[in-house]
Amino acid sequence: MRAAWAAINLDALAHNLRLIRQQAPGKRIIAVLKANAYGHGLARIAEALSSVEALGVARLDEALELRKSGITQPIVLLEGFFAAEQLPVLAAGNIQPVLHHEWQIEALLAHGGISDPLKVWLKVDTGMHRLGVEPDSAKKWYQALSASQNVNGQPVLMSHLACADDSEHEKNSSQLGVFGQLVLDIEPVSTSLANSAALFATLGAEYDWVRPGLALYGINPLTRSAPENSPVTYLRPVMNLNADVISTRAIGAGDTVGYGATWSSAVPTQLGIVAIGYGDGYPRHAPEGTPVWINGVCYPLVGRVAMDMITVNLGAESSVKVGDTAQLWGEQLPVETVAKWVGTIPYELLCNVAKRVTLEY
Repeated sequence: MRAAWAAINLDALAHNLRLIRQQAPGKRIIAVLKANAYGHGLARIAEALSSVEALGVARLDEALELRKSGITQPIVLLEGFFAAEQLPVLAAGNIQPVLHHEWQIEALLAHGGISDPLKVWLKVDTGMHRLGVEPDSAKKWYQALSASQNVNGQPVLMSHLACADDSEHEKNSSQLGVFGQLVLDIEPVSTSLANSAALFATLGAEYDWVRPGLALYGINPLTRSAPENSPVTYLRPVMNLNADVISTRAIGAGDTVGYGATWSSAVPTQLGIVAIGYGDGYPRHAPEGTPVWINGVCYPLVGRVAMDMITVNLGAESSVKVGDTAQLWGEQLPVETVAKWVGTIPYELLCNVAKRVTLEY
């Protein structure tokens, strides 16, 4: 028997990458690997994506871990640098920062200790109002960076859509209009707008670089139901989060289970105890009824999620036995389904998988 492990299907990852290339023919791809490759294992996923044109991470430590692991592809630092002292480290590691604030640009322009000019990305706030320079100052900064000896060539002009997961949201057309006008005014040599959701919603996928994250891992990034045979429906989940049943027991009507005795059975039934809990990243607030897949059947979660185990109601006639494997999400039980039950998003479930969960490729 085994406690929680995540089986990572690299064939599914390769399939998803092919699908993304079909969705964005001729475009260059930044595979987004932030947050430990969305819980899938940073270095190993990077190795499996050796054909993409660049890798994207959020923090410098992630970029340095990839370099330490022997990854040689260009790395884009999506939140940029946090201190000017990091600039020589970026130059030495061929790490490309996204510049999203005036202080970063000014620090780069004024720095005198960079051994090699940096390839940089200039992020513009087209309406998300989170990161990015103001549109009316974008041309000024683009020209200043292009003329700087600290910058290798011209920046890549980029932005980010706030509502790409809802293809019909009015915010999309507004942001696309702002970005399109900037491209006309600045005439950048390279551009980027589309993340996973925008890519499959065909919003901004015409620009040079696409930045898939969630879709690489086989998760539907769109909030609206996709039509049958839509490309997004062919994504395959890469992570299968599993754990074994370590105990079964019969209980009578009125018996309770778990901490707080919050659930009691209305009728005699059998329970299965699965070796996974919030210590493994399974959500503690998962409600009664959250599905758990065992031997082709989805059984409802009952009682409180504990640190190391959960309980499912197997029913009076169940044939589930000790040693059978449960799937918490994956090919048999989409993580999107579990996320809806829990009241969260797939990103959170994937990223919260704990270090003690073994990743098997």
